Amino acid sequence: RNIMRISSMKYLVGQGVKNIWTNRIMSFASFCVLTVSLLLVGFSVLATMNINRFVSGIENRNEVIIYLDDNISDEAIAEMEGILNQTENVSSVVFYSKEQAWEDEKAKYDNADEIFAYFEESPLPDAFRIRVSDVSVMKRTVTAIDAKFAPVGYIIDIKSPDDFASILTSLKSTIAVISTAIIVALAVVSMVIISNSTRASVFARSREINIMKYVGATNTFIRIPFFVEGMLTGAVAGLVSSLATWLVYENVIEIFQQEGDLWKALGMGEFIPYSTIWLQVSLAYIVIGILFGAIGTAASTRKHLKV
Repeated sequence: RNIMRISSMKYLVGQGVKNIWTNRIMSFASFCVLTVSLLLVGFSVLATMNINRFVSGIENRNEVIIYLDDNISDEAIAEMEGILNQTENVSSVVFYSKEQAWEDEKAKYDNADEIFAYFEESPLPDAFRIRVSDVSVMKRTVTAIDAKFAPVGYIIDIKSPDDFASILTSLKSTIAVISTAIIVALAVVSMVIISNSTRASVFARSREINIMKYVGATNTFIRIPFFVEGMLTGAVAGLVSSLATWLVYENVIEIFQQEGDLWKALGMGEFIPYSTIWLQVSLAYIVIGILFGAIGTAASTRKHLKV
């Protein structure tokens, strides 16, 4: 019995493969629809990933500067640095000496020695430059730091881009909602198109299905070849979509990277290199292609099995 089952399964799988060539026009139409649908969803996801990376790049450059009192001792600075490093939501702490700040300021001018000749020492204060992990609670973090150190005279001022942090937080939330809505909408539309395309293919063979039903074939026996056909078509569509994405993505990124200085000036990070995500993208395309093809076929054959 097991041998018969294996033999029957081989036969049904073989029929599914054979059907792709026998009905090559409809199979090619399904393949094209699957490929376009996968590319639409795939590029939407990649665009969203890069946008989120850009926003994170801007977020990582968001600094809070804590200006210190001139009379603060080295011991107090060291103590303060240790406490800041242990403060919740603080991701990094860098001491920015007044000498370094002065050198950086003078570096902005070609004739700095003449302009600032009357300064015997740096007029700027020592400072800490800190970054926060979550900009959405930056204001709360700054308030906590100020409450902790200002009373003992360590801090003379704190500069934090609270308004920018608020805008950035809103931007991230908006991008998340819009990108999710677009991806879900594209996925639904793709499934509908694929289902209709597959339904046309199945309808073209409805007479064959009816004959098989009348001679006693079970629904499973009829469905398996279509199921195999849909899965194989989806797998090939996924593979082709992966190759097309690789070629298009690399060329588009190369064009944008020619304006690399502009992206850096805007505080944005680099695009995600395709070499770091190609395996995940390829597997996702193939798996989703197989699922779309199989589900579309299963949904389309249901109607014609009711004889």
